[in-house]
Amino acid sequence: LLALLIRMEMLLFGVWALLALIPCPGAAEDLFEVSVWPHQALVKYGQSLMVNCSTTCPDPGPSGIETLLKKTQVGKGPQWKEFLLEDVTQNSILQCFFSCAGIQKDISLGITVYQSPEQVIMELQPEWVAVDDAFTVTCHVPSVTPLENLTLTLLQDNQELHRKNFRSLAVASQRAEVTISVKAQREDDRCNFSCHAELDLSSHGGGLFCSGSAIKALRIFVGMAETMSCEVARVFPAEEVMIHMFLGDQELRPFLSWEGDTVWANASVRAMETGDQELSCLVSLGPMEHKTREPVHVYSFPPPILEIEELYPLAGTEINVTCSGHVLTSPSPTCRLQGAPDLPAPGEPAWLLLTAREEDDGRNFSCEASLEVQGQRLSKTTVIQLHVLYKPRLEESGCPGNQIWLEGMEQMLACVPKGNPTPILSCTWNGMIFDLEVPQKATQDHSRTYCCTATNQLGSVSKDIAVIVQGLDEGVSSTIFVIIIVILGVGIIALYLNYRPCKIERRNLPYRQKEKNKEEESQFAVQQAEKHNAQN
Repeated sequence: LLALLIRMEMLLFGVWALLALIPCPGAAEDLFEVSVWPHQALVKYGQSLMVNCSTTCPDPGPSGIETLLKKTQVGKGPQWKEFLLEDVTQNSILQCFFSCAGIQKDISLGITVYQSPEQVIMELQPEWVAVDDAFTVTCHVPSVTPLENLTLTLLQDNQELHRKNFRSLAVASQRAEVTISVKAQREDDRCNFSCHAELDLSSHGGGLFCSGSAIKALRIFVGMAETMSCEVARVFPAEEVMIHMFLGDQELRPFLSWEGDTVWANASVRAMETGDQELSCLVSLGPMEHKTREPVHVYSFPPPILEIEELYPLAGTEINVTCSGHVLTSPSPTCRLQGAPDLPAPGEPAWLLLTAREEDDGRNFSCEASLEVQGQRLSKTTVIQLHVLYKPRLEESGCPGNQIWLEGMEQMLACVPKGNPTPILSCTWNGMIFDLEVPQKATQDHSRTYCCTATNQLGSVSKDIAVIVQGLDEGVSSTIFVIIIVILGVGIIALYLNYRPCKIERRNLPYRQKEKNKEEESQFAVQQAEKHNAQN
């Protein structure tokens, strides 16, 4: 019996040992964790992101990441893997997973893509407006995301006019716009309007991006003030004369003055309607009344409207340029757009379709409107500058690839990049940044090749610049050699010019001498003939 008990005990111990070797799912989950870095991912549109997945499992099984983005594994270790995500252009959720003892765990990483409001466009329509008429203020940002973090603020002379956020709009919309209508008042004349954009990414672990539009001034049109006069002579008593003045149906408020038997009435008038009208002057004294009339022609001629479809186009983009008369211009003007092939008929706009080139950056477009009023030709002009955006360039003219410095002299790398927006230039040697702002005393250690890179929002370009530092004696000798060569060249040219005319003069001398002799003989013959006639 004792032996049987011992055998059963050994059997139970074996079963317990076997059960101990079988993994318990709940225990495995508690034994390892999965983590991802960064914990919060905010990526600029089109840029790359490095992601690291790791685990506490001592001997992990299959692992990796699940994502629709382009991924490349760039590193790994016993308990971690690192991936490079390229060309991130949309929001996504990434899954990082590890398995341990047959159990898989994963963790999610939300990736948020952002585009800062680099371009803010504000428009006034129209830029000239009559008192009490409505005008619109529009502000839009061509590309910005996430839209729900954007706020647009319209400003009038630095005072907030309207504010709008986009929390309720769909994220799929990449164009933010706000438009308001405002009634024009006289005090609005020459007010400056602008738009301010803010993209607040603090909720995503980022910062605050701000940008503003160009400032545009509003002009209020209320008609030109003109002084109209009415004179009455040989009247007595002048102080009792009553004068009423009218422009059409509009009664004016004249200021009366008199001297002796003459009375004057002067009134300031602003015509609100164009065309032929009539100025009338009604004079009354006691029972007598007298009325006189004069025709008046009223015209309206604000500056023309010049519109460029895109003031900041990318190089290679087709844009429309339109030149038209202002809606308040009367009669219709003739418009001429600089660069347009044809002159349109009066009242018709002039337009030009062109492909923006890099050399068009800073180009001024001119819109001229002309109007004939009572036999006089009037003209007004509006000018707008085009700004073409293009990638950086390092041209040989502004950034020579080979530069010579004189030893001991203060020198700087001569490199001016081209591009719009203005590129940022940095130059390095063996990974060390070279100071481009402070002149440096040239030594032989500066004889090396520098790598200069110009960068703006559209891209970057690099160029190698070889600097050779010459000793002072070497530089002086080279300069003297060049001076000697120049002097010799000038001397040879001078000798040639002096020698050549002498040959010509010697070759022509006998002929000139013969002509001179013939002339003297002719003069002598004439003198003899005159003397002979005098004697007879």
